[in-house]
Amino acid sequence: MKEALHPISNLVERFERNIEAYRSPAYNETQLRREFVDPFFEAFGWDVTNKAGYAEQYKDVIHEDAIKVAGATKAPDYCFRIGGARKFFLETKKPSIDIKEQTSPAYQLRRYAWSAKLPLSILTDFEELAIYDCRLRPKPNDKSSVGRIRFYNYKQYLNSFEEIYNLLAKESVLKGSFDKFAESEKQKRGTTEVDAEFLKEIESWRDALAKTIAIKNPNLLIRELNFAVQLTIDRIIFLRMCEDRGIEPYGQIQTLQNGTNTFNRLRQIFYRADGKYNSGLFDFRLDQLTPKLSIDDKPLKDIFKTLYYPESPYEFSVLGADILGHVYEQFLGKVIRLTEGHRAKVEEKPEVRKAGGVYYTPTYIVEYIVKNTVGKLCEGKTPRQISSLHILDPACGSGSFLLGAYQYLLDYHRDWYQKNNPGKHTEEIFQGYGGQWYLTTREKKRILLNSIYGVDIDPQAVEVTKLSLLLKVLEGENQDTLERQMKLFKERALPDLGSNIKCGNSLIAPDFYQNKQLNLLDKDEMYRINPFDWEKEFPEITKRGGFDAVIGNPPYIRIQTMKEWASREVELYKQYYAAASKGNYDIYVVFVERGLNLLNKQGVLGFILPHKFFNAQYGQSLRGLLAKGKYLSKVVHFGDKQIFAGATNYTCLLFLDKTGSKQCHFIKVDDVTGWRNTGEATEGKIPSPRISASVWNFTVGKSAPLFEKLSKMPVRLGEVADIFVGLQTSADNVFIMDLIEETPRTLRLKSKALDTEWIFEKGLLFPLVSGTDVNRYSHLPERQYILFPYRVKDSIVEVIDFKALHAEYPKTTAYLLENKTRLEEREKGRVRGPNWYGYIYLKNMIKQSIKKLCVPRLVEKLYATYDVDGNHFLDNVDVGGITLKQLYEKQGLVYLLGLLNSKLLRWYFPFVTAPFRGGWMSANRQFLSQLPIRNIDFSIPIDKARHDQMVRLVDQMLLLHKQLAAAKTPDEKTRIQRQIDTTDQQIDQLVYELYGLTEKEIQIVEGIT
Repeated sequence: MKEALHPISNLVERFERNIEAYRSPAYNETQLRREFVDPFFEAFGWDVTNKAGYAEQYKDVIHEDAIKVAGATKAPDYCFRIGGARKFFLETKKPSIDIKEQTSPAYQLRRYAWSAKLPLSILTDFEELAIYDCRLRPKPNDKSSVGRIRFYNYKQYLNSFEEIYNLLAKESVLKGSFDKFAESEKQKRGTTEVDAEFLKEIESWRDALAKTIAIKNPNLLIRELNFAVQLTIDRIIFLRMCEDRGIEPYGQIQTLQNGTNTFNRLRQIFYRADGKYNSGLFDFRLDQLTPKLSIDDKPLKDIFKTLYYPESPYEFSVLGADILGHVYEQFLGKVIRLTEGHRAKVEEKPEVRKAGGVYYTPTYIVEYIVKNTVGKLCEGKTPRQISSLHILDPACGSGSFLLGAYQYLLDYHRDWYQKNNPGKHTEEIFQGYGGQWYLTTREKKRILLNSIYGVDIDPQAVEVTKLSLLLKVLEGENQDTLERQMKLFKERALPDLGSNIKCGNSLIAPDFYQNKQLNLLDKDEMYRINPFDWEKEFPEITKRGGFDAVIGNPPYIRIQTMKEWASREVELYKQYYAAASKGNYDIYVVFVERGLNLLNKQGVLGFILPHKFFNAQYGQSLRGLLAKGKYLSKVVHFGDKQIFAGATNYTCLLFLDKTGSKQCHFIKVDDVTGWRNTGEATEGKIPSPRISASVWNFTVGKSAPLFEKLSKMPVRLGEVADIFVGLQTSADNVFIMDLIEETPRTLRLKSKALDTEWIFEKGLLFPLVSGTDVNRYSHLPERQYILFPYRVKDSIVEVIDFKALHAEYPKTTAYLLENKTRLEEREKGRVRGPNWYGYIYLKNMIKQSIKKLCVPRLVEKLYATYDVDGNHFLDNVDVGGITLKQLYEKQGLVYLLGLLNSKLLRWYFPFVTAPFRGGWMSANRQFLSQLPIRNIDFSIPIDKARHDQMVRLVDQMLLLHKQLAAAKTPDEKTRIQRQIDTTDQQIDQLVYELYGLTEKEIQIVEGIT
């Protein structure tokens, strides 16, 4: 920081000394940038002029090409980047322009940045510097102060130096300060990002077009209607983006707002585009539907109006393909249905509704996966060697991963040609404005057709992927460059992607139809299942053994959800895939197996997906498959950190290598921003022999040796104890009630079902423990009760006969009769009959009324308490119970309680559990059973002595916590808490002795090192 202060001071002094000259209209922006703006940001650590000589994609700062469209410059002056990812735009004006008051400079900057989805950007004439929050939708009549969150006069640069440095210096941006500042500002003001606004826009277009097309074309089928609406929107967006990029005449669609027969005139523009671009987007040999449509003028004119100034805030020249992909990913989550009367209605798809929405993969994740798959395959190779590279996304959605892969290949080829005598590669590369090198359109088309492949079950998604890729081909082009290359190479501007991006079900092959009478299959079902023949659709690739890279973000759908609309597919997956053979699997595990099978012998796979299969029972088959082939090469594990905006998913990046790996490079990310900017994470190698079908509890870093030591202990909690859940009534609002008053013979309880208080006889009501009732060593409360109409005798549980129940408990039976209808209607009438007042599920009933340890289902740290009298029942899965198996009863629950509440097992538990958002962890049987337990050998005196000491200390802890709860004065509470702390330390020391920890290992547990 200190190094930057001196050059900034010199700039300020020089500007002040000659301020009148700099304020002169004759002093232009180019001079300002060279003399002040460039050195200002260089002082803050940015390589503004690329002195390091980095290739295009690694430059700190991009000086955008100036594209003239409709008389206006269509590019920001500077784009500042980290690792190739945009961070902010910088727009400069000469000092004679008043950037504090004039509206147009601020509007121009905000329009660029908002359209590029950059949260903050900067406007400066050096005399003043303004930082804008660019998530506010820009409006032409906005004052220059709208969105402005920081404003500095040059005289403040030194006094506010530290603040400016912490915001704008490259070092600070790398550490995440810029992102954190942006996030903090977002919480202060209402912001609407460009993708959310543009999504609203095109959803309104879909709604309007669907309604008019459905009414005006009554013979259209649902699928035809969806196709027509989607393709019309795609074509309009494509042409409008080409206008702002200078490829199409600006305003050609805008002029259609005048006059009538709007669709006929729009269709003529589409026909001309077919002749120019030769892409499937405008192929009217294949599309014989839309030219015959009848569409009202008004909805089309309303759409055109929103695409141009002053109605439109969008700057389409910087609206990136990734942003468009984000919009379309959400857009594709809905589909048009037809109601009676052939009226159009837009609805969420069932799989999207069940999943709670559609979630787009962030660009930085796409880039990381591409770099570690496609980048790995390209390393050190020539364009000729790469020409045979085939990259697949088997669930391509809107095409974000294919766009990322394509961009990587474009950058790689451009840099290779530039470094290897560019004069010899005039058909592949040319030098443009400012001396920058560009690939020819022909070369971009060749790379795309050679290497990029995608499949999706949704035909609309396939068309969107094609659209996104075509727009990527046109990035950086304008009318002049296209015409020059079209004349030079005698070919049209764009490729037809029909052979690369295809529609079908990646998971189901055509043998689905074998032994089935096709006339008996439901048409909608056949359309939904849509089997895909990989050998027929990609014959050359399958002949060569498969794809070189499979990348993507496969769907996450549990089969319980899928069964509601795709039951046949669920059964087919079980039939064809080993990964689907166990438990209630999620479809992403099937995609991993399918992706692996689609690779050639040297292929690599990179997916973002939930890490739940690492520990879940349903993941065992996939874990075994990957372990057997030694395919696991790299994992980036995000724990409970969230990657997808607006969703709660627990994900990892999974990398597989078909050649096999001797070890897995495991990366644990605790700070996503730090990892994104600097690669900050805990890393290590997991030898392949340690990877098996058993649960994957990978640990790296300084904790790994101790974790491995404890994991090798011979006894687990699951071997010495029964771990069980509570009662499942299927009518909690009837059976579970809050305590109001207790007398020697009755309980007055509040019924949620009846919303009233009821007096019950004692005898069939038991205190119920929920997760929030359990704390370390705590006394269990009796705030709620559960009605239990059963008798337990000699390990037999039976519902009490209703007549006997009525005779002994008349008040209770009256309550049950009051709720009879509710109880009989449970789970579609499963309990109608003589036992209508009983529970549906009869598990774990005997275990409720015995002494047990209690552990909440969700914990921030592992802890337990003791149901000393065994008279508390457990609430469903909200709290777990633990009892010792007969062989281990001598160990005692009190001893076990001391272990579970110790620092050591509290330290160990996060490595074997499933994390949840907010720092919570799952403490169900699957994870508790993995805890290492130090079994006592009572024939060894020192072992017995340690056991007995543990029991004494834990008994003391239980008593002290009871006393603490009853203490009434602050002094008394403080005294007891000190005794608790001391006893806790004694228990921890005893546990360290029992588990044989060294001093260094104790320091790791205590967090000292």
